[in-house]
Amino acid sequence: MDILIASILTEQLLVYGSAFLLTGVIILLYLWRLRHKSNIVEKKIAKAREEGLYEPISLHPVIDPNSCIKSGACIAACPEKDIIGIKNGKATTINASRCIGHGACFHACPTEAITLCIGTEKRGVELPHVNQLFETNVKGIYIAGELGGMGLIKNAVEQGRQAVDHIAHALRKSHQADYDLIIVGAGPAGISASLTAKKHGLKFLTVEQDSLGGTVFTFPRSKIVMTSAMNLPLHGKVKLFETSKQQLLSLWEEVLSKNEINIRENTKIESIDSENDVFQLHTNNGDMLKTKMVLLAIGRRGTPRKLGVKGEISEKVAYRLIEPEEISGKKICIVGGGDSAVEAAMLLADQNEVLLSYRKEGFQRIKPKNSERINEAIAAGKIEVLFNSNLTEIKPKSIDIVCEDKLMADRENDLVYIFAGGELPTQFLQKAGIQITKKFGEAILKHG
Repeated sequence: MDILIASILTEQLLVYGSAFLLTGVIILLYLWRLRHKSNIVEKKIAKAREEGLYEPISLHPVIDPNSCIKSGACIAACPEKDIIGIKNGKATTINASRCIGHGACFHACPTEAITLCIGTEKRGVELPHVNQLFETNVKGIYIAGELGGMGLIKNAVEQGRQAVDHIAHALRKSHQADYDLIIVGAGPAGISASLTAKKHGLKFLTVEQDSLGGTVFTFPRSKIVMTSAMNLPLHGKVKLFETSKQQLLSLWEEVLSKNEINIRENTKIESIDSENDVFQLHTNNGDMLKTKMVLLAIGRRGTPRKLGVKGEISEKVAYRLIEPEEISGKKICIVGGGDSAVEAAMLLADQNEVLLSYRKEGFQRIKPKNSERINEAIAAGKIEVLFNSNLTEIKPKSIDIVCEDKLMADRENDLVYIFAGGELPTQFLQKAGIQITKKFGEAILKHG
């Protein structure tokens, strides 16, 4: 009997011992795997710091480490690459400056550990002051979309809808103005706002300084402009992914036409003032439009930033590329180092001789796919890139460039495209009485 008991105990010890050993091995492998992944993320962060991509420049996620449970849902939800990673068991930002504000991480986090913020403690971002209802400090003037810090199409569409919902609720039907609401800008936020105004039965007018689509209209024809679904008022959910500019513009034209909404194009609002509780909007055509409420759905880059060099007023100089497929056999200089400049260079390189001039020593804050493609194009000799260079003069048939402090004079040239960003319409806003503040890591979207 004693031998039998001893045998059973020995067998149980072996079983339990094996189980404990196997559990220990699994735990060690799990911890090793976590550490290995953490090391990879640390290397990516180090590289991002080195390339100037770690510090965010616009809307970006801020993660509360005390609430994070390392589910990885934020990483899986993000349409971009290496914006967020897991380090030491907690989510952290890697290439924060590449974040374009999808907000997918914010919605995917099961513990609501993510807040979307604008600016950082060190780097502020100038934005007009708006409250949670999208109203500025000037009662009756609202802001939605890129100007308010939400540049992504999906987010801009949602803000346009929400802003007009609030306007319709606050509007007093008895007033002396010609319109209940004038919407300035026919980009994503402006189109969504127009559809929402129609839904609420408001007497409204939408004006656009260029063409339908606003900033989207200025993108190259084949550019992918939308990567996530959105809800469009009076239409429903738009489930288009990897959507081109032309597809999106066609959809907007169809929805606006179906709802009998006309956009007054080529009408720029030069100034806004008020009289007897009514806003007066003065246009570039000399008209004065009277309205009770105003929604500004214009971009942050209303005015392209100029280089201030001799010859920049020339007809051969442009600040946007719309139909690259119609340009061939030209010697082209593109100025800039952001996504717009890089994408334009790649679109033109197949049929033209392209020189890309950038004032810094390397590309910074461009999307991973663009970085990959431009490096391949450079290696294949399809595009010539001059880093640490500045265009100094634009002549009828040539250009002068200073590169590494050496003048490269009279380089043959037919066209110049300048992608140096744009300037916040500060003067226009301040003249209307709208306060502009610098946001240092302030929350734009948070739970609760």
